[in-house]
This record gives sequence, C-alpha cells and structure tokens, in this order.
Amino acid sequence: MLRRYFLTTQLLLAALTATAQSLPILDQNPTSLHWYRLTTPHFRVLYPTGLDSTAQRTAQRLESLYEPISASLEKKPRRISLLLQNQTTNSNGFVTLFPRRSEFFAVPPQDPGLLGTFNWLDLLAVHEYRHVVQNDKALQGYGRFFYTLFGNTGLFLPLLTVPDWFTEGDAVSTETLFSTSGRGRIPNFDLGMRANLLAGKRFDYPKAATGSYRDNVPNHYVLGYFMTTYLKRTYGPDAWSRVLNRNYHRIPWPFAFSASIKDETGLRTEDLYRKTMDDLTETWQKQQGRLSITPATLFAVKAEKQESSRPVFTNYQYPQFLTDSTILCVKSGLGDTPRLVILDKSGVEKTVFVQGFPNDPAMLSATATKACWIEFGYDPRWGQRIYSNIRLLDLTTGKLTRLTHRTRFMAVALSPDNSKLVVVESNEHYKTRLLVLDAKTGKVVKALPNPENEFYLHPRWQTDNRTLVAVSLKNGEKTIQTIDTQTNAQTDLLPRVNENLSNPQPWGDYVFYNSPRSGIDNVYAVKFQSKQVFQVTSRPLAAYHAAVSPSGTRLAFEDFASTGYRIASMSLNPASWKVVSENPTAPGQTQPVRFFGSLAGLEPGAALARRILADSIPTATSYQPTRFRRLAHAINVYSWGPTLSSSGQALSLGLSSQDLLGTTQVGVGYTYNQSEQVGNFYANISYQGLYPIIDLSFQHGNRNTALYIDRVAPADSLRSDQWQYNQLTAGFRLPLQLTNSKYIQGLNLSAYYNYLQVTGYDLPFRYITDVGSAGSLNALTYGISFSRLLRQSKRDVAPRWGQSISANWRTTPFGGRLTGDQWGVLGNLYLPGFGKHHSLRLRAGYQQQSKGTYRFNALVFYPRGQSYVSDDKITAGSVEYRLPIADTHWSLGRWLFVQRIKAGAFFDAAEGQSQEEVRDVYGRLRGYETVRHAYRTTGIDVSFVFNALRLRTPFEAGFRTIYNTTTQQWIIQPLVIDIGF
Repeated sequence: MLRRYFLTTQLLLAALTATAQSLPILDQNPTSLHWYRLTTPHFRVLYPTGLDSTAQRTAQRLESLYEPISASLEKKPRRISLLLQNQTTNSNGFVTLFPRRSEFFAVPPQDPGLLGTFNWLDLLAVHEYRHVVQNDKALQGYGRFFYTLFGNTGLFLPLLTVPDWFTEGDAVSTETLFSTSGRGRIPNFDLGMRANLLAGKRFDYPKAATGSYRDNVPNHYVLGYFMTTYLKRTYGPDAWSRVLNRNYHRIPWPFAFSASIKDETGLRTEDLYRKTMDDLTETWQKQQGRLSITPATLFAVKAEKQESSRPVFTNYQYPQFLTDSTILCVKSGLGDTPRLVILDKSGVEKTVFVQGFPNDPAMLSATATKACWIEFGYDPRWGQRIYSNIRLLDLTTGKLTRLTHRTRFMAVALSPDNSKLVVVESNEHYKTRLLVLDAKTGKVVKALPNPENEFYLHPRWQTDNRTLVAVSLKNGEKTIQTIDTQTNAQTDLLPRVNENLSNPQPWGDYVFYNSPRSGIDNVYAVKFQSKQVFQVTSRPLAAYHAAVSPSGTRLAFEDFASTGYRIASMSLNPASWKVVSENPTAPGQTQPVRFFGSLAGLEPGAALARRILADSIPTATSYQPTRFRRLAHAINVYSWGPTLSSSGQALSLGLSSQDLLGTTQVGVGYTYNQSEQVGNFYANISYQGLYPIIDLSFQHGNRNTALYIDRVAPADSLRSDQWQYNQLTAGFRLPLQLTNSKYIQGLNLSAYYNYLQVTGYDLPFRYITDVGSAGSLNALTYGISFSRLLRQSKRDVAPRWGQSISANWRTTPFGGRLTGDQWGVLGNLYLPGFGKHHSLRLRAGYQQQSKGTYRFNALVFYPRGQSYVSDDKITAGSVEYRLPIADTHWSLGRWLFVQRIKAGAFFDAAEGQSQEEVRDVYGRLRGYETVRHAYRTTGIDVSFVFNALRLRTPFEAGFRTIYNTTTQQWIIQPLVIDIGF
C-alpha cells in the first residue's frame, strides 16, 4: 500500500517487449475465479465471486470521494479500473500505469501503525486514489504531448521528475486530513524521524532522500508527509498544485521539480527540507520538555557494530517472558532477517530460530515451552494467492511444526496451558472472525460469532484458558473487549472512541494495552471491575508490547531509540501508575502533536471527505454487476510509439497490451537494429491464465552477415550479405514458487519449439551458429531449474547459504540439413564468508554438444575476459568471494550520492575438448584428433552503490580488472551490476 509500483520497472519491461522471447511473469489469480464488474461515472470496479456487497460499498465510496480527493490538486482524473483482490493475505494496494489501474487487497492488516482506526478499504480509497489524481495531473504541458506520442509510457518522464517522497507524502497527508485517522495522526509513523532529530542525527538531504546501509533513515512516506505538509501549511493548501503546474510546463531536466518549488516559494528542495526539520525539532523538543520519564532497565544485546563501534540499526521487539530472567523476542534490522532470540539479564543473547517471512511479527506469542507466529504461505503457481499459516516452535526441543496449511490467519496467540490457540481469520468475503484451534492438530474447535463484522486485532488469552481479550474496531472507533469462548459473552472494557488502541495483555485484575492518547505511544492499563484507566509508562519516544514476568514482579516492553528497538523492564507496581482522566484535555494531560495544524479545516475537499467517511454505510446507490471475462478483454493497449531496447542498439516502434487481470500480454511492432542497419517486425504473445504459461512469438526481418571466405591465412577477403528470416517460437513455461521457510525456493520448467527460416543468403560459407544457405532450422529446447537461497538482509552482498541448479537440452529431432544436439548443467553453491555479510560462491558447469552441422550458443558460463570457444565438451568452474568494503554517505553535489563500496575477487577456469578434422595438403580428410583448450582468468571487481539525481532507486556500477593467465594479458572493463530496475 500504499506504495506505487516503480514506473521505471514497467518502462523497462515495455522496452523489452520488442526483443524478449519470454514476456515477464505476472501475478495471477486461479483460472477458476469468476470476475464481475460495476461501472460508475468515474470507476470500473472489478471483483471476484464473494465480494459483491464489498464491491458495491467500495464503488459507492470511491464515487463519493471523487470530487474531494481531486480538489486540492485541481485535477479531475479520467475513469480508471479498480481490482479488488481477495485471494491474498498481504495487506496492500497500488496504482500503476502499465496498464493503468489500481488494485486493493481486501484483507485488513493487524498493524495499528498502518490501519489506525480506518476502515481498510476506505483508507485505500483515499490514499490510492490520490495517486491516480497525481498521475493525471501530469497530463498537461509536455506530459500531454508525450502521452499522445507514447501512451502511458509517455507519462514516465514527467512523473520521473517528481520525487517519490512527494507522491507518497502527499497521499499520507490526504489520508490524514480527509479523515479522523491516517498515519499523520499516528505517533508510530514518525517514530524514526523523531528519534533521529532528538538524538541530533539530522541527516543531509541526499541521505534523507535515498537511505543508508547503517542508519535508520525514515522512508519516503515519512519524509514526504512532513515536507509536503510544511509547504502547504506555510504557502497554502493548493501550493503543490501550483508547483506541479510549473513543473510540467518547464523543460524536464533533473532538478525541474526543485526549481518549480523555488519559483513558487523561494525555497529549493534542500531549503524546504531544512526548514521542515527545524520546525519538527523545535516541536518535538518542546514535547520532550513536558515529559516525566518512567525509569526502566534495558536488556543487554549484541547488536551489530561497524568501524569505531558505530551501531548498525537493529531491533529487538515483541518480548515474551520465559522465566523471570529470560525473554524471547524477535531480532531484525539492516543486518539481520527476523529471528527469535533469547535475552537474559546477564547479557547473553542466544538465537533460537530464524523465521521465514512473517505476516506481522508483532503477534509473537510464547509460553515457557512453546512459541507461535504467522508466516506467509505461497501458492506454487498463482502469485495472487498468498496464505497465512501458523508456525509452532517447541522451545525445549527446537522442533518446528507447520500447524496449518492454506489458511488465512492474520494473528495467533497460545493459551497459557499450551492446549489452545486463538486466531484472527480474514476470509475471502472481507469478513473477520475469531477462531479457537486445537494447539496440537490445528483443527478448529470453535468459531466465535461476529454478526456485525467487527474487526479484531491482537487477541490474547487470560490465565483461565477460557477468556480472551482483544481490540475491536467498528465504525472508526476502538475498544478492548473480553470474550468468553464458551458462552460467547462480550464486554467492552473501554468506551468506544477514535483512539488507536493495540496489543492488549491481561494480568490479574488489569489489561495492559498501547495507546497514543498523550501523543506518544505508551503502555496503559484498564482495571476489569472499575474500568479505571492508568498510564503505566512514560518513555521519551515509545513503549510497546507489555509482557509480565511469571512471578508478576516485572513488566517488559519495547523501548525505542535512534539505534533501534530494545527490550526494557521495570518494577510492576500498580500504586505507581498515573490515573488517567476520562477527559483528555483535563489539566496534566499531555496532548498529541498535530503537525498539520489548521490544514484539516483549510484543505479543499477535506471537510466533505470527513463527513463522507464518517458514514459507515455509503449512499444507497446500487450499480448493476456484469460478468467480466478474461478472453473478451484480453487486448488492452496501454502504450504505443518508440521504445529503446535494453542494449541501446535497437529502436522499436510498437504497441504494448496487457489485460487488467494480468493473464494476456501482447507486444507488436517494428525494431530497427542500429548496429546492422536492418529491421524486423515482431509479435509476442504470452497467455498466463493457465497453469503453464503459453508463449508465442514471431519475427520477420533482415540481417547482415560479414565473414572472410578465405580458407587459409592471410584471411583478406571479407564479404558481407543481407538476408531475410522468419522466426517462430512457441512453447510453455511453468514457474513454481516453493518458499516455505527462510529459504526462497523456486522451480521452473520450460519447453519451446523454434523454427528459423532464412532466404537470400548468398555467401559461400556460414558461421556454424547461423542457418545461412541451409535454409531452415527446426529445434526443441527443454529446461529445468531449481534454486534455494537464504533470505538476505539489506547489508548482505549475496546469499550466505543456498544452492541453484539448471539443466538444458537443445536438439533438432526433425532432421533436415541442420542438425545439432546440446545439453548442459550449471550449478551454484553459496557459503558464508569470513565476515557477517560476506559470501563465497562456488560455481560449476558442464556442456556437451554433438558434431553436427549446427551449433547452439553456450549453456554454461565462460571465464570472464575470455572469448567463448564452442568445443564439443566444456567443463567450467569458478570461485568468487564478495564483501562490503565501506558504507559511505558521500555526496557529489546534487548529482550523485554514494552509499556503499563493494568488492569481489574471482578465479574462473574452463577446459574444452573437441574432435577436429585432420586433412592433407590436398584438403583430403585423413582422420580426427582430440584438441584440448584450457583457459584461466582471475580478477577483482570494485563496485559502488549510488543514487543519481536524488532518485531513491539505487544503481550499482564499477570496474572489473581481469588477468588472463592463458594469454598473460590484463583487461579492465566497466561493470554494471544493477541499474535499479
């Protein structure tokens, strides 16, 4: 969500349409899913079976918000298609131009820092539709001209001039001002920024805009919210509309957006950032001055450090007491993927288990002997179908149980006696309910009724193993409920209010919970009988996830600092708690910081939107549903005109099409090859709606060939020829996602038929890898590959454990003048290096091909810096060591920001063997002899991870130095590892 797919990614894919034999693999839903459509004046809402009422409500909500959301940017967008996805448990949403659409994932998150007190689909409607308005705002000036020429791809350049901190920050500002919730009202949202500024860590603008491998740099949502809000607060709520108007009417140079801000306000982007940080620092320092801090002791940890003992941002979260002196928690950060660790008071830290891909790890639940949490489970084929399953770990034996499969559980908690589990289930109909499961079998024991579809968060068991406490959200208001799992009786412990409650934890006569009522998230407690509320902690930045020691004498919680979350503990003494008045404005009650100030009353459309969203049931307008069939809407052209190939040596003019459900991709056009000065027509089709993906491509065009026709030295008779070809490729591929642990696993199968016909070839000879005068080639290619790679942290340079293997076979079984047969196997083994983020890769390959009249291109790698020699048999091996050299924050003006220096050393070897003809002086064949070739190269790579032009998308480039031990030559090459796409 509240994220946009990178336009650069899609532009690259569109460019590759002209040259790629296989179009990109998209995420699909199962073919059996039936889709329907609602058409409103400004939207087309597509939804699958089971979301009928949800789709009606969403369509009505979007239509009512159309005018308010577009008001302050003064742009009314074109009609757009919206897809409601119900097969996933990943709470998200996005807007993209390729093809133009938005998608809402209809599964509310358990994360209170994202959801707040919003209805999930209302939040998506406000935030994501604001992106639609932003995109269509670019349809002016040169943006309109480029769109006319190139379609949606033509909007890439004008939108690229606008930094992503503006697009996401403006959307967060919209969700905040247009509602009584939104992330601008949630202290957890700005926690990282607050911690840095109060600790004196004000980063330079290049670092704040692009990130770091060492420090916690708040993302572009946070940065953008404060910068966009400050400018609107200072220069008017329509200031950004004026800035964008200026931007899209000036030459699209790299810093046009900054120049537009300066023309409107007198401030460059850097000045706007500085003033925003000044304002925030002053505001938060005043807030700190009013606090009375609760003392607490931090558990000692072994967080990663860099040179000069500078800490790397590392989190220890979600504490669960095992004994009075030991705590189980989740460790994660820039240098660590999520893992369960045990901390004790003596400073010992022990890793218990490395998790896979948790869905909201905040719901870690543990007793003295067991721990459970939720992890994503992936359908092997359908990328839109993502499950959430329970993992149960025996802390005494280390045995992991995958307790459920193909379930949609969003949160889980273990009963104190280890016999039962409570889960929050979010089903395919956008309904939520609490289920009680057997902790041994995972079977449902009881489904608790939820007739009003209240949304439940963070359920926990009381000590009686019968009663639950949970946060309940309904109509924008939250409370904490107790629920008797036997009688189904429910009791609200707090009045229902617009307060972002979370993480209830029962203890004796109280329930601890988190609340931001003072403007800082802290631990509070409510007493069961009297309903009296107490503030338990008052920490400088935040305190989350209260846990009580077995003896009931200590309270543990998360404490935050600029270096990350740490586990803190304090004495558990109710007498020391502060009584909280029911009136939040009473004397002595601190108030939340609202950075947006008076904007809520000034922003055009905001007041109307708040009235609309306050109505939990939209207008009674009903839209007539119709079936939406994939094949009937298979063609959906979204871009046209010229594109550049990835090599930069070809210019293509064509059309790109992709249906809204991501099942059919089509690319047709003409490509001109600048190096050979010839062109070809192409047509590529990929149908991905079936279990195997079916691909079909056709090309018709010209090629140029030049070769020496001399048979003996000196070869001085170079002749060239232009010839024509028709090429047809058809086949299937089957990509399978097999990830179910900390290892990312995948299996790919493929089989393709290739027909290549050549006419007009007049040279007396041909390269053995060309068809030439032989006329045609009929070939089959089969492939299989498998990979199992350890999940990487941001600071890892490569997988530290893992394996991959691929095998391919190419053959010409249909006869003809051209015959050939080739097979090859390639394998990689990744091992840990000497340092934490170092990686060692061992690579080996073997290739064998027949002595036919045609030879295929290589299937195995060849030593770097050595030209490929097509031997009958090739054995290759490689050793490569990669490591980070330094994490830097070097800025070269506004043009370049270097974040990291990396290096690698390698040694490559290849052995080739062929049977070659032996002829006499008259050219008569006398026999064959075995010829062997050996090649060795070694070298060093040095690369730099950098950001250009203040873009968040990173690049990685450098140079490679190679020494060829066979020829005893040195070679220096430019090295491009990652172009950010």
